[in-house]
Amino acid sequence: MRAILSVYDKTGIADFARGLHALGWELFSTGGTLTAISDAGVPVTSVADLTGSPEMLGGRVKTLHPKVHGGLLYRRGHAEDTADMQANAIEPIDMVVGNLYPFVATVARPGVTLPEALEEIDIGGPTMIRAAAKNHPWVIPVVDPADYDAVLEALRSSGPDEAARRALAAKAFQHVAHYDTAIAEYLRGDTNPFPDQLTVGLSRIGDQLRYGENPHQRAALYRVDSVRTPAEGMGGYVQHHGKDMSYTNFLDADAAFNLVADCPQPAVAIIKHTNPCCFATGEESLAALYERALKQGDPISAYGGIVAINRPLDMALATALRDVLSPLTEARMFYEIVIVPSYDPEALEHLKKKSKDLRILEVPLGDPRRQRFEYRAVRGGLLLQDADVSVESAFEVVSERQPTTAELADLRTAWAVCRHVKSNAIVFVKDGVLVGMGAGQPNRVESARLAAAGAGESARGAVMASDAFFPFPDSLEVAAAAGVVAAVHPGGSLRDEESVTTANALGLALCTTGVRHFRH
Repeated sequence: MRAILSVYDKTGIADFARGLHALGWELFSTGGTLTAISDAGVPVTSVADLTGSPEMLGGRVKTLHPKVHGGLLYRRGHAEDTADMQANAIEPIDMVVGNLYPFVATVARPGVTLPEALEEIDIGGPTMIRAAAKNHPWVIPVVDPADYDAVLEALRSSGPDEAARRALAAKAFQHVAHYDTAIAEYLRGDTNPFPDQLTVGLSRIGDQLRYGENPHQRAALYRVDSVRTPAEGMGGYVQHHGKDMSYTNFLDADAAFNLVADCPQPAVAIIKHTNPCCFATGEESLAALYERALKQGDPISAYGGIVAINRPLDMALATALRDVLSPLTEARMFYEIVIVPSYDPEALEHLKKKSKDLRILEVPLGDPRRQRFEYRAVRGGLLLQDADVSVESAFEVVSERQPTTAELADLRTAWAVCRHVKSNAIVFVKDGVLVGMGAGQPNRVESARLAAAGAGESARGAVMASDAFFPFPDSLEVAAAAGVVAAVHPGGSLRDEESVTTANALGLALCTTGVRHFRH
């Protein structure tokens, strides 16, 4: 039995080669893999000796040879194949052990030029892997070091069975497809973001999740491997404490992280079912922001929610998260997850004492304005769009009354928060704190009523933001009756003048942004 071993990831390769040698396999290899196996004291022969041809073109041509691919593609027991093998003095090859270097990491290096990137594209490696996988009834393709032990164990008896060989072949083709996806994305660049055919490179993070949105659904989390966007958000998270994450945990954690990542000032958000129920931003301490967000927001919904901050976890906030009581009861607040971009080690250890189940995630903030794509599944298809990374700060005042400096600051905060609320979205903000919110309603005025009811007396002196234009002035009337003094919306309705007239009659300051932020 003969095997070719040529890997980028050399984890366990020497031990695997030693195991194959002990079973009587003849080993061939190239380059660094050859050196690693030889240095481990395992007999191995250069592929150049197998082919009788030297490496050429700067190493571009090593394994592209009939004695390699004839040996890999030979169908055992096939009369014509056997005749060709004998006529050309080609011997069978029974295994390929290969994996490909990470092209994404290669081209992510600063200053990489096109010629340099092209030199990093492997031809022989993918070709051998594909040939072995195509012929897997007779040739064993191995691309994952995690499979080495299982393959050796199978070889010690009757060898991998049909199901095992097929699984290894599927993994091999997926490995090459993932590699080719990164190359295609790099070459495509920004010129054609929506090509006629598209593949997306994904790598599973951790094990399969316990279940999906409901217990009867299966689920897993995958990281997007992209040459355009580095690993960020939930794709780059590290869990420091607590129970395993669930499908809905990741959805809520992503929503919480995205909200605070958008804020230039220190910010604290509490999310429930992907909508913010408590939020505060300003130049106060994180602990003070947390207590204001909880006290003036919706503490009922916050119970069992997800907390996210956009500054390092400090001891004062860790203490507040542990010890602050619910404004409605004498019980300490219960949270599923706390998300931080970094942490003081003592503060992290202190927060861990809150509960053995509390999930504490470290998530890099990255650049919230970096252009990226969003994917959403529909039945039988996938929607792809540019992520909504726009945050407008220059508003046009369309009312007679100008907003005060404080009102304008709150309008900007409300507008930033409103982007992260499900449409139809209405938010009330006062002194940098979310005091009322209406989300996901079929009509906008109902969202305004919900926001007013949630804010109660806190609506007096607050401002309002709407994620889309006011089709009728009724939302402004509801807000003004609750005590709101200023509002911002995209504008663009055929009835914009009615809203302006109503705002003037009610003494509201009204601003437009020209940009809509639907979130369905």
